[in-house]
Amino acid sequence: MIYYKTEEEIDYIRKSSLLVADTHAEIAGLIKPGVTTLELDRIAEEFIRDNGGFPAFKGYNGFPNTLCISPNEQVVHGIPNDKALIDGDILSVDCGVLMNNYFGDSAFTYEVGEVSKDLKNLLKVTKESLYLGIDQAVSGNRIGDIGFAIQQHAEDFGYSVVRELVGHGLGKALHESPQVPNYGRRGDGIKLKEGLVIAIEPMVNMGVKSIFQHKDGWTITTADNKPSAHFEHTIVVRKGEAEVLSSFEEIEKKING
Repeated sequence: MIYYKTEEEIDYIRKSSLLVADTHAEIAGLIKPGVTTLELDRIAEEFIRDNGGFPAFKGYNGFPNTLCISPNEQVVHGIPNDKALIDGDILSVDCGVLMNNYFGDSAFTYEVGEVSKDLKNLLKVTKESLYLGIDQAVSGNRIGDIGFAIQQHAEDFGYSVVRELVGHGLGKALHESPQVPNYGRRGDGIKLKEGLVIAIEPMVNMGVKSIFQHKDGWTITTADNKPSAHFEHTIVVRKGEAEVLSSFEEIEKKING
């Protein structure tokens, strides 16, 4: 069942989503060679709790940490560990917050030190595909319009879009209906209506679209071990133009400053 949100509920989701954004900004300047993902996870958890939130992922279906941190060929759901980051890595960080009984969710893929032109382009195109998907998230369009825009842009650059992992509705639950695939056909799927809050999150691979689930039950990598990028915003469907509830603004100030 799809739950359309009131303006009051949207405001709560916006506050949770902006705490997610601030958490990203808190660690963005710390992502560099020599740092461990476990250190980033600890800082993020402390920041979320200090600001009145709860880490949404910690304990979710048994997930052990606050952040899903997925370097290089890891697509999503990477478990933070004590291995140091290396110059030239890319690092997908997915963060969720629960505050005032409502969730926020956002992901960003970071460069670690100096990365190759090929990797920079993968990140650029993946982020562009996210915003092209958001452009389609308006009242009267359909879910398939979002996925089509994402898929077309990624594939135009020779990349592939993961099929098994999709975006989702969210609100009082972290994952609600509907599913929001990052591929599809124009005009397919449910009609979008005002008040629908969804997380749009393209996962784009440099190589094949196939993925591999590891024995830890969480870590997912590309089947060919080529890099993957992941960007995500929480948005609300509006007439004419979607409203983005999360934000990359402070993240980009940190990494570009």
